[in-house]
Amino acid sequence: MSEIKHLAHMLETITKAYKRKDALYFEGKKISYRELNEHANKSANALVSLGVKQGDRVAMMLPNIPEFVYCFFGIQKIGAVAVPFNSMYKGREITYILNDCQAKVLITLSNFANLINEIRDDVPTLEHVVLTGQRTLVFVSPDSTINIQMVTDRSSFSSPEDAFRDVGNLLVDTLKRFGVDAWYRHRGGVRVGGKKIANILVSEIENLITVNVVLFLAPLETKELFKVVWVSPEIKDKVLEPSTSVLEETGKRPENHEFIDAFLSQLHETYGITAEKGTMKRDELFGYEKVISLAGK
Repeated sequence: MSEIKHLAHMLETITKAYKRKDALYFEGKKISYRELNEHANKSANALVSLGVKQGDRVAMMLPNIPEFVYCFFGIQKIGAVAVPFNSMYKGREITYILNDCQAKVLITLSNFANLINEIRDDVPTLEHVVLTGQRTLVFVSPDSTINIQMVTDRSSFSSPEDAFRDVGNLLVDTLKRFGVDAWYRHRGGVRVGGKKIANILVSEIENLITVNVVLFLAPLETKELFKVVWVSPEIKDKVLEPSTSVLEETGKRPENHEFIDAFLSQLHETYGITAEKGTMKRDELFGYEKVISLAGK
């Protein structure tokens, strides 16, 4: 307990003496001790609001970014136990660590949300996942991927969770029409074996739910992209997780219109919904423009 108290009060003491001095340097930005302490207090209050108590384990799957320091000291301030681990770890390794320490909360990058959601059912003690940092990266290519976006009001799905599940199952059934034996579990991606073949993203915007699907019809080449776009090793590792495509699984790449027709047919067969291809209506255009504007921030 004395060590916990020491760590919890150390930052307070230093802040009083050096509040305007630089505590952290990150990507050309200076962060003072006062700013660091304020962020740590916010992290502590947020964890308390989630029901975290003294002695509870809070796992941290974060790279070397300011949020790591904020959260670490925030955890100390409430007497909880910080369990940091390598952000390069994969599903089974993450599951083992979270179960071994019996983590109540996991703090990680928003880029890793889909990965964590896929293993969350295997970690019964995990009550909350707190996301911070960068947004999810999804690579698209006219030659390799097909993108499907659906904008609907909230009455179509009782919750975003239902949107993930229903669209995931629709994709699985559609892929079966092309001879691909895929599966879907919980949020995250649609997979064939252990390889990802599609990503599903769901956004809540005012009274609308926007669903975006990116599916691999052919192998996606990312080498050229990484020559001009810098991506940190932690993010790149997750982006380049093992993937596959319809072409690799069946030897044939469907035309875009073939896949869209099959998807719409499956939509009607499963839910009795008839969708027509065409220009976006007012609400659909509004939802689309909102997603684009958020993605650019």
